[in-house]
Amino acid sequence: MFIQKDNSFNDIRYKSLMKWLDEMEQHKDLEVSGGVVLARSYIQHLINENNSLKNENELKKQYMKKLMEKR
Repeated sequence: MFIQKDNSFNDIRYKSLMKWLDEMEQHKDLEVSGGVVLARSYIQHLINENNSLKNENELKKQYMKKLMEKR
């Protein structure tokens, strides 16, 4: 039986951060509103890096499984 991982806390945290960034985007100060673009691009980079590492790990698992079957 497979149990799906509960990501509700992470989802709430991500949505809260995005809402806060939306609010900061409307800020009068150019430095604050300009930093939003940097923060969003960094968050996207981290998400892409995480997905890449997950895919790499999955390939390693498949490879190791095939090696163990050959033994």
